Amino acid sequence: MLELKPLSKEGIAGALARVERYRLLNEPEQAESICQDVLRCDADNHDALISLLLAITDQFSGGEGPRVSEARELLPRLKSEYDRAYYAGIISERRGRALINHGGPGSGFIAYEWLQDAMGWYQKAEALRPSGNDDAILRWNTCARFLMRNPHLAPAEERMEPLFLE
Repeated sequence: MLELKPLSKEGIAGALARVERYRLLNEPEQAESICQDVLRCDADNHDALISLLLAITDQFSGGEGPRVSEARELLPRLKSEYDRAYYAGIISERRGRALINHGGPGSGFIAYEWLQDAMGWYQKAEALRPSGNDDAILRWNTCARFLMRNPHLAPAEERMEPLFLE
C-alpha cells in the first residue's frame, strides 16, 4: 500500500495557489487532491475547505451525483453560518445544472427542484451576508434568469399531462 507524503506548513500557500490554477484548467481531481493534502497538514484551513468543496462540485458535470453528500459533509466545517448557507446553495445549483447538462427522463423536473433549493439557500445567505457582499444575490439572480429563460424547467406537478382513460 502506498503511503501519502505530508505537505509542509510552509508549502500551504503555494499549494492553494495551485488549487486555483488546476480549477481554472478544468482539472478538479488535481485540485481536490491538493486540498486533501493541505487539510491533512492544517485540518481547519478555511480556504482549503472551500476549495475542496468547489473542486468536488466541479466534478458533478461528469455524472458525479453521489458526491453531493461528500460536498455537503464539508459544510459544518465552514467558519460562518453565511458560508454554510452560501456554499449549500452552490452545491444545489451545480447539481441542478449538471442534471440539465446530462439530460435523461425527468431530469428537468429534478434540476428545477435543485435550483429552487439553491435559491432558498442563497436567500438565507443574503440575510446573513457581510456588508458589501452581494454574492448570494448575484447567484440567486443567475438561477432566476436561468429558470425564466428555460420555462420547460418546472415542478413535476405543473408539467404533468392529464391521463384520459376510457
